[in-house]
Amino acid sequence: MWKDLLRPLALALIVTQLIATLVSVSGLSMMPTLRDRERVFIPKYETWLHKAGLGTFARGDIIVFKPSRDVAAAAPRGPGRTAGWWTCRPSLIKRVVGLPGDRVRIQGVETFINGRKLDSRWATTYWQEQGCWDTQSDLANGTPPGAAPANPVTLTVPAGQYFVLGDNRTMSGREDSRLFGTVPLRDIAGRATAVVWPVTRKVNAQFDCAGKRVAALDGSTVRNWRLLQPPQSIVTFGAARPQWPHLRVPVTGQALTENRTQPEPAALLTLNSGRVGSHAGQASHRRG
Repeated sequence: MWKDLLRPLALALIVTQLIATLVSVSGLSMMPTLRDRERVFIPKYETWLHKAGLGTFARGDIIVFKPSRDVAAAAPRGPGRTAGWWTCRPSLIKRVVGLPGDRVRIQGVETFINGRKLDSRWATTYWQEQGCWDTQSDLANGTPPGAAPANPVTLTVPAGQYFVLGDNRTMSGREDSRLFGTVPLRDIAGRATAVVWPVTRKVNAQFDCAGKRVAALDGSTVRNWRLLQPPQSIVTFGAARPQWPHLRVPVTGQALTENRTQPEPAALLTLNSGRVGSHAGQASHRRG
């Protein structure tokens, strides 16, 4: 029993939980970077090192994480069901844009970090071309659903947590930190470092904005194996973040509900396997 069954299972568990694993993307909220059903490679050992205090995730990293139970219950599909026996929280995959201590503001789907606008053309250019770039909704302007419209809302990212966004900047790409707040390090399963499947893909993906789906894949066929590097605009955003002694970092996550009416500081320093849902349906790296 040990040799034929238990030992292989134990080895597989050790490898997938402590060393590395593959996950399948389900959904469209990381388009155009990641498409539905692509498989990505995650080095799990890296996450354990970060949780032990060795290194951190960087701005621009794509991470897989478990949302809170409240968030999973409120998701359009709700908690997933395993073999019809029990429910489970579907994992999400998003991009880190805000680091601990950052002040993040969303306005017209543009992201401002510590008062500086983050160049998001790696995502927004595609959605502008498709004709469904969302700049008018509450979430596109940093106002959580149900909250009264107000001045642009600023959130301070708590210590040990991250502000994440999907690359899908349409009305269908809603489930990220604008909706459910920041993501604690303890809930992060790992960083997606490479796309390993399928081997090839079509260059162009035509999106049906009304149907909220990919309508056609066309153009030349290219190799799909690729490293998931942070966008160049994030790499050049800077290495150091300003340190403002008067800012208080909360100890718990929160959605964008903290209204800051005072202006941003005038002088700013240079800023520096399973199946996962990218949920539209279900870096320069700072390593230790």
